[in-house]
Amino acid sequence: MKAVYTAKGYSGEIKSGQVNVKDERELANQLRSEGFVLTSFNKLEGENEKKIQIKFLDRFFGIPLSEKMMFTRNLSVMIASGLALSKALKNLSLQTKNKKFVKVLTVIQENIQAGSPFSDGLARFPGIFNELFVNMVRVGETGGNLEEVLVVLANQLEKEHDLLRKVRGALVYPAVIVVAMLGIGVVMMIYVVPQITAVFTDMNVELPVLTKFVISLSAALVKYWIWIIPSAIILAIGLKAFLITAPGKKAGGFIIINLPLIGKIVIKLNCARFCRIYSSLLKSGISVTKSLEILSRTLSNFYYQRTLLKAVEGVQKGVNLSDIIYEEKKIF
Repeated sequence: MKAVYTAKGYSGEIKSGQVNVKDERELANQLRSEGFVLTSFNKLEGENEKKIQIKFLDRFFGIPLSEKMMFTRNLSVMIASGLALSKALKNLSLQTKNKKFVKVLTVIQENIQAGSPFSDGLARFPGIFNELFVNMVRVGETGGNLEEVLVVLANQLEKEHDLLRKVRGALVYPAVIVVAMLGIGVVMMIYVVPQITAVFTDMNVELPVLTKFVISLSAALVKYWIWIIPSAIILAIGLKAFLITAPGKKAGGFIIINLPLIGKIVIKLNCARFCRIYSSLLKSGISVTKSLEILSRTLSNFYYQRTLLKAVEGVQKGVNLSDIIYEEKKIF
């Protein structure tokens, strides 16, 4: 079976790695003959089982932004205090209440014990740790300033969390109003309009076109209500599938930035994220072009992605980034 282990030599040196042995006793005997004492032994799951588990955790169990923020902050403090990365991850997994995140941290810790870089372990969970997070950690590992990079990341996540909280808070009231209006509209169409329709029928008068439309819509809702919810679900699934495609991303991006009121909020949100993330990437020592490439995959709106990819080509040719952004006044 495959396992990761840690052993301590008689003179105090530490040895760790991944082995393929029959059982724990066999490894202990082998290490003893080399002058080491086995201090920890963890069996690794089968590769296929591990891959399935990682894919399942990454796809179906997102980790709240606040949890990642606290994880990054605490990890930076532990590393700055001199604690080994593997030990710090172990301590954090014991403190974390989110069971799914505990499993994620355990997988990453096993990777480190097997000799893989921390960034490679994070990269196995792209749904939890995005490319921005992974690349900044990789730069920190290479430059030997991981704790400083983690502080920058923690600050970035904290500002992101605060910004999203403010945006959601600002949208709560309009969302409640819209939902209430839709609810009242449905009640009117199903219960009130049919009663009024009977009065109009008894009067035997010619009704305006708009009134006829409302009555027809009400009759359709009453008659076919059982099909409305399944149809809405199918429509939502189809719309979501369309928005994943290239034409869908382009259409969705255009609509969202041109919506009244909401469009301005989306533009300001993306501009704030661009400035903050770009600053963090440059502080971490990542080049301008690489930073722009990462940003193009971090911002979700199609038009920002296209502009940033255009900026990468322009900067490589010697064009000023400010000149490229100036041409995109509608989104910057």
